[in-house]
Amino acid sequence: MSTSLTPSTGSPLIAVVGATGKQGGSVVDALLARGARVRALVRDPDKPAAQSLADRGVQLSIGDLGDAASLDALFDGVDAAFAMTTPLEGGTERETEVGIAIADAAARVGVPHLVLSTVGGAERESGVPHFESKRRVEEHIEALGIHHTFLRPVLFMDNLSGFATSVEGGEVVVRLALPDGIPLQMVAVRDIGRAAAAILLGGTAVEGESIEIAGDTLTGSQIAKTIGAYAGLPARYEALPLEAIAAFGDTADMFRWFAETPAYQADFEATRALVPDALDLPAWLAASGWHLAA
Repeated sequence: MSTSLTPSTGSPLIAVVGATGKQGGSVVDALLARGARVRALVRDPDKPAAQSLADRGVQLSIGDLGDAASLDALFDGVDAAFAMTTPLEGGTERETEVGIAIADAAARVGVPHLVLSTVGGAERESGVPHFESKRRVEEHIEALGIHHTFLRPVLFMDNLSGFATSVEGGEVVVRLALPDGIPLQMVAVRDIGRAAAAILLGGTAVEGESIEIAGDTLTGSQIAKTIGAYAGLPARYEALPLEAIAAFGDTADMFRWFAETPAYQADFEATRALVPDALDLPAWLAASGWHLAA
């Protein structure tokens, strides 16, 4: 079922879970750019991130994801809602618990459309803990029978800012635990927000379905070459053995899965339908103003 949100009383009101984070923040940015009203769940309205939202006209709903009444208040009277979960606060079991609580609140309150951002491959039994935790939330939503869309992004291009890349002796070096020659699909966090906003505001072909989104697909050597070209430096790629990241557990499981092709299976055409100017890696590097510390 596809809807088009044109309420008689002004612009649509969309609830956003995770609005003070990068992904949820990108959804807020995209919704505000398209004239929607946004209500965001925040724990502390006095924190700079929450104040920044309020200064932009976002309604602050004070509460906690662990509190059912907070979620009910967040969702009350909205036209649609965006939610995401993360294992970074409490691990994967806690992530699933939070996701289920969000879904139950959406069902209780009667949210017309819930868009849940999970991960590419969530439904394909990857064995990656933070993929499986998200799939359990998806399954719960399916069992509830509420109107929903699953947005499944692949690896964030933005993560390249935090790991894998360095400058050594005037050369860009990219190191990943991925054999060279295996393409890795990536998406800009900005474009997750734009895709979510398009779906939330209604009228898209993917509403009520699932979509795996990506903006580029490159091998390790191609990633290094692209970053090197942007930085104006020579570049090389070094494929690490999985043992090198074994201590990272969940991350090692993910890179093991990446090598078991096909791993991510994004629909590039559908992504472009939602986000016509979706960024590839060169465009993301330029748009983000990314730079390497020598």
